[in-house]
Amino acid sequence: MTVAIVGTLDTKGEEIGFARDVLTAQGVEVHLVDVGVIGDPELEPDTVASAVAEAGGTTLDALREAGDRGEAMESMGDGAAAVVQKLHDDGELDGVLGLGGSGNTSIATAAMRSLPVGVPKLMVSTVASGDTEPYVGTRDIAMMYSVADIEGLNQLSRTVIANAALAMAGMVTNEPDVEVPDKPTIGITMFGVTTPCVQTAREWLEERGYETIVFHATGTGGRAMENLIEEGVIDGVLDVTTTEWADEHVGGNLAAGPERLDAAAEAGVPQVVSTGALDMVNFGPRETVPEEFEGRTFHVHNPQVTLMRTTPEENAEIGRIIAEKINAASGPASVALPLGGVSMLDDEGEDFHDPEADAALFEALRDHLDDVDLLELEANVNDEAFAVAMAEQLDEYMQATD
Repeated sequence: MTVAIVGTLDTKGEEIGFARDVLTAQGVEVHLVDVGVIGDPELEPDTVASAVAEAGGTTLDALREAGDRGEAMESMGDGAAAVVQKLHDDGELDGVLGLGGSGNTSIATAAMRSLPVGVPKLMVSTVASGDTEPYVGTRDIAMMYSVADIEGLNQLSRTVIANAALAMAGMVTNEPDVEVPDKPTIGITMFGVTTPCVQTAREWLEERGYETIVFHATGTGGRAMENLIEEGVIDGVLDVTTTEWADEHVGGNLAAGPERLDAAAEAGVPQVVSTGALDMVNFGPRETVPEEFEGRTFHVHNPQVTLMRTTPEENAEIGRIIAEKINAASGPASVALPLGGVSMLDDEGEDFHDPEADAALFEALRDHLDDVDLLELEANVNDEAFAVAMAEQLDEYMQATD
């Protein structure tokens, strides 16, 4: 078993050397990837910094001459990603360990994000107690807070680094020894306001022999599902909750990017797509909502989350966009319309109940969908009948493509 340690050997050689020694004491081979730009390495690397820079499309001399820290981190991150990808593809890498401050955290996690889910990835970082989304992205990266700065070895740093190295050794040298069923896997998207629908559909599908993975449609969740579809992990998609497109179009906090809904279409994966939670755009605390939206309909979900009702005009454009995405599907696809409301808050008597806005969304989908099955029910998205109808449609597709 081999673990790659990605680090700046010109400034963190002592600390990285200690992590290497702990791993080798556990019988794990170590491949040192030097991403240091400033000076000469304190340890002999297996992949030198100049090779990393070249893999990132530049040279070490050019980065030193430019003296631009941001450019250097981006280039070395790209290079480190290319290096560890090749090691993994060649069967010479079983896990990745990184340790450092914000700079090496950026570089090492870029390398980790290039690897498939399931490859052990652990980052010991001074910034692990803050917002880790930029570093973790959609990958299974474990972040361990270093507590103190990673600057020299002492009783605290030795303990933290040793624990990280031992954790990595455990991950790469042990198997779960638990029987894993071989079932077709369905990706499902969920929001709090579409939970009843997802729970019903998930149970229906699992009773019929499918394994399900539920993704929280918070931007990162949608991107994670798209990535796993591309990697072949997901065999079918029940895209109940496409709310991320409301944030993408209007400017909310939980956008998943303009590629959302592309992966299943391109891969030909069977999919049933609905309009769950397209009645809302997500913002932070109420006082953080941009002034341009004053006068709109809001629902304070909790002190940290404010929801804003989408308008008929916004829904019409979102419907057009989704229709174009689904029209590109190379596999079986359908769109399911819950004519009685797209979320809990869009039910009759609730804050976001707006038949006009819903009608604009549904009409846009009808107008712009081409050769795509359309499933319409006089039900709220969370009604049992709607959830089962979506699950049945996907099961029909899955059986036909089996």
